[in-house]
Amino acid sequence: MISIVVLVLVFLLITVRHIGRIRFHIWQTMLMGAVAVLITGQITPSAALKAIDLDVIGFLFGMFVLGQALEESGYLAHVSQRFFRLGKSIDGLVLLILFGSGLLAALLMNDTLAIVGTPLLLVIASRNKITVGPLLLALAFGVTTGSVLSPIGNPQNLLIALNGGVSNPFSTFLRYLAIPTLVNMILVYFMLKLFYPHYFTNTVLPSDADPIKDKRLTFLCQISLALLVVLILIKIAFVFIAPQFDFRLTYIALIAALPVLGASQRRVEIVKRLDWSTLVFFGAMFILMASVWDSGIFQSFLNRLHLDLSGQAVVLGISVVLSQFISNVPMVALYLPVLNQLGASTGTFMALAAGSTIAGNLTILGAASNVIIIQSIENRSDETITFWEFFRIGLPLTVINVLVYWLFLRFF
Repeated sequence: MISIVVLVLVFLLITVRHIGRIRFHIWQTMLMGAVAVLITGQITPSAALKAIDLDVIGFLFGMFVLGQALEESGYLAHVSQRFFRLGKSIDGLVLLILFGSGLLAALLMNDTLAIVGTPLLLVIASRNKITVGPLLLALAFGVTTGSVLSPIGNPQNLLIALNGGVSNPFSTFLRYLAIPTLVNMILVYFMLKLFYPHYFTNTVLPSDADPIKDKRLTFLCQISLALLVVLILIKIAFVFIAPQFDFRLTYIALIAALPVLGASQRRVEIVKRLDWSTLVFFGAMFILMASVWDSGIFQSFLNRLHLDLSGQAVVLGISVVLSQFISNVPMVALYLPVLNQLGASTGTFMALAAGSTIAGNLTILGAASNVIIIQSIENRSDETITFWEFFRIGLPLTVINVLVYWLFLRFF
């Protein structure tokens, strides 16, 4: 019961962010929650260490290295500004952010796009003297929604593709989820226009791109990006030809970071500037959520509901709600054996993928990519996106998203 009380207090503190004049960052709040369950004996130190998913931490570390190098070299800003200037106006820029980040997330994973996209949007907003909040919301909703349509768009989709009995996962995900995902991305655009009517203007944005600042580091970043793409393609190939081979995403991220860590003279500077607070957040989150799950309260609650746990509507609903509390990857890992035992249909597994992923549009804590974006903006500027600013758009958006997926899967 203590774990649940701690979880509620963590959520409340994340929501208000201030106590008097003291401001708490998200990572600090989550760390306090993890320390609280350790001190009160709700989880043992050994169990806490086992709860930390080193694959996730390793993946994030590798991508943080690449993202920091891309930012330091100026290569990311240079190339992306050349792409985003095609938008001409704020309206067009938001559309490019939504669909550009969303479709790339389906290939490079949502966390990757969150890592490299946030500093870029901060630069664009600063240069054009516009508020960065709506742009970052477009990025957050874009990478979450877009990642639904691919088995490698996010870690939970990959779990489903490999362990959910889904034959030919790439074509299956596209067949079931491509159309409703594209519909939902369009709906995100109109939802942002609804909540920020004065933000969207026909203002012409400057089209100049910054010059590259460090050519040697840029060259190493290009090698890292090439490695990243090649390794992802190899990962895709293994899904088809050797699904039993455990070629983890962590390996991809760490190998892609090697050129920067091994050959750059600025490696120490880059490592020092990494977003360490986000890594602390995830480590603390794994500990707190493991403690909450071990309490058995959620399992007991589900049993009392007497629901058809393989029904698509139920799967969508449970996935969205439960992902807010124990994170979507652990939730999918726990739900998959249940669905396999029940002999669930392919459509049900696709509902699990859609629900667990689109849960990220509901609250900041619904997806790792949201946390990465918030932590990144707070570490680089005085601006932020509050829990309520995200939630007031995320609630109606998620309800609509879930309805779109449910209708499409039901009548597919």
